[in-house]
Amino acid sequence: MVSPYDKCPILENDNYMLRLVEAVDAPDLLRVYSDEKAVPFFNGDNCNGDDFHYTTLERVQSAIEFWLRAYMGRGFVRWAIVDRHTGEAIGTIELFNRRALDGQKPRDYFNECGLLRLDIRSDYEETEKIKEILSLIVPPAFELFVCQMIATKIPPAATERKKAAEQMGFKLSEEKLIGGEDDKVYGDYYVLLK
Repeated sequence: MVSPYDKCPILENDNYMLRLVEAVDAPDLLRVYSDEKAVPFFNGDNCNGDDFHYTTLERVQSAIEFWLRAYMGRGFVRWAIVDRHTGEAIGTIELFNRRALDGQKPRDYFNECGLLRLDIRSDYEETEKIKEILSLIVPPAFELFVCQMIATKIPPAATERKKAAEQMGFKLSEEKLIGGEDDKVYGDYYVLLK
């Protein structure tokens, strides 16, 4: 399989399309990142304090520019989630193979793990919609990102998201993710093994 950094795959079904985020998505994504009901479900772990609550078009444009630079540097892939019926970008999915080593030793359980971040508008925060979106990316993610495990953070209040993930086989992990240079500890990760 071709690396997603060499050619970002487009993944789609009848209702949704996942494609590399583009500058033209900014107005649609402003609706996502300014949605105060959605923001608490976004994963800002290890993101230098970013809570992903963006209230201006300029801030969303800046985020998209950063995401595309990270993609070009092979840091992570950020797909736009496009509702095929409306043509709108209703969220994003980020995925990368997290390598966390202390010298030769894994820093935590989530080393060589496909780490998935899902940001969607609150009106899409429904079990069946989330499951349909995740079903596009989760199965090929193991091969795309050369990993044996996919992990995603699901805060306790995200009950619809939790149901969708559990229906796909994800289980709450007791393991904690250890952050970057400050060794901050993060929880609420659900894991799916290959």
